[in-house]
Amino acid sequence: MRRQFHLPEEDVEFLEASGYEWETIISSGNWVIIHNYPISEGYNIKLSSVALKIETGYPVAQIDMAYFYPHLSRTDGKGIGALAVMNIDNKQWQRWSRHRTGINPWRVGVDNISTQMGLVDNWLQSEFTK
Repeated sequence: MRRQFHLPEEDVEFLEASGYEWETIISSGNWVIIHNYPISEGYNIKLSSVALKIETGYPVAQIDMAYFYPHLSRTDGKGIGALAVMNIDNKQWQRWSRHRTGINPWRVGVDNISTQMGLVDNWLQSEFTK
């Protein structure tokens, strides 16, 4: 796996402890890509890669959104809102435009890749409760 830039130690510890295959790449920005990430029931695939854009200034600067490859769709045929396509590492990734809110802001010194992945899980599950 590629390690084209360094992450804070707590992120490396989380990713290593999770057992996920992961890498850091530079492709029109800095990205963490987590491979073979389990996808909730109700989607067309069971495993996907998830990309997180690591902005300059992270961990003070927040992580926003999540990107999936291959693209997700619901098995019940209903659409998923707020999607776009983004080229990352010469692949067409599906961007889920989901953001933190005033009720759930980025907390410097608390939030990191671990908490962002908790949000990703929540977004995947809450897609079916809208």
